[in-house]
Amino acid sequence: MGKLTLYGIDGSAPVRSVLLTLGALNVPYEYKIVNLFAKEHLKPEFLKKNPQHTLPTLDDDGFLIWDSHAINAYLASKYGKTDTLYPKDLQQRAIVDQRLHYDSSVVFPAIRTVVFPLFFQNDTKIPKARIDAIAEIYSTLELFLKNHSHIAGNNLTIADLHFIAAISTATAFLEIDRAQYPKLAAWLELAKSLPYYAEANGKGLQQFTDLVKSKNFTIV
Repeated sequence: MGKLTLYGIDGSAPVRSVLLTLGALNVPYEYKIVNLFAKEHLKPEFLKKNPQHTLPTLDDDGFLIWDSHAINAYLASKYGKTDTLYPKDLQQRAIVDQRLHYDSSVVFPAIRTVVFPLFFQNDTKIPKARIDAIAEIYSTLELFLKNHSHIAGNNLTIADLHFIAAISTATAFLEIDRAQYPKLAAWLELAKSLPYYAEANGKGLQQFTDLVKSKNFTIV
């Protein structure tokens, strides 16, 4: 196996989804922090690796790929001992892919509209409509979990790993109401029991949550 290097920052949910996938696959890798606040992602040496200057970015022995969804599908396909994380069965994979597209097109943008102004524009007033959008996501995930133990069926897949990172991040702004979203709350508790959760997601999530709290935001 070639050398795997992941470029990221702990507070990022997409980065943490890749750390979770690497943990699930139990493959060795090097992790290099890229400080967005210091604009290290805009330095020429990083732009050579990823001209879109986004995190996470993966270097697999010279093969460079970015976007967490693409990275996790690649890692699971190449390094998975089984196809459980990213099924080869076309119908099962289609469900996983649908969940991934929902994450990239709806969930991540919804969270970003809250986080970006707060962190990078120091705008501490969050419109209630943006929090309501997170609540709507919780409702959709509750439906996904209605008849299944996991996001895309009854087995852990990369879809779960993406949503573990994303939804745990969203709870910094809107806690999950156990009465309203019992399936979602139980699923997230189950995720916390994964042996690699604390290192891959818990540590970075705490850094993110601490930074959010330091902003003293208000919902208007």
